[in-house]
Amino acid sequence: MHLAQLNIAKAKYSLEAPEIKEFVDNLEPVNNLAESSEGFIWRLKDEDGDATSIQAFSDPDIIVNMSVWSSTDALKNFMFRTHHRNFLRRKKEWFHNISEDSYVLWWVPVDHVPTIEEAVEKLDFLRSNGDTPYAFTFKSNFSASEFIESNF
Repeated sequence: MHLAQLNIAKAKYSLEAPEIKEFVDNLEPVNNLAESSEGFIWRLKDEDGDATSIQAFSDPDIIVNMSVWSSTDALKNFMFRTHHRNFLRRKKEWFHNISEDSYVLWWVPVDHVPTIEEAVEKLDFLRSNGDTPYAFTFKSNFSASEFIESNF
């Protein structure tokens, strides 16, 4: 199985605003870094090569990022051991704090490409039920075998 992830952020500014320009200008390099990272499988993107125009929520200021990785370690390595971590550290400059969970992880079959609807459902499930093998965060980090054994 592969690990899918959705993370969302609520922008403080229009993506055309100078206050968020550094973030927007680095979307392509960071996305390219993800795609060249060990364990990367797939990511959601539009015709411009990112997902900023994909509306998954009624709030137009919420942007989404969704990808699939070979393992939890592969995703963590990209997130925390590459240039990506520098942008995570600066998240508060560009995005509002979201009081609910803003990301979700879940296991998918190797031949499955998750849909945005599926991802939103997983996030909603996580928010309602907490970490389970069906939808979880890095805090619980359920394995693929725990998901299979859970009969979700």
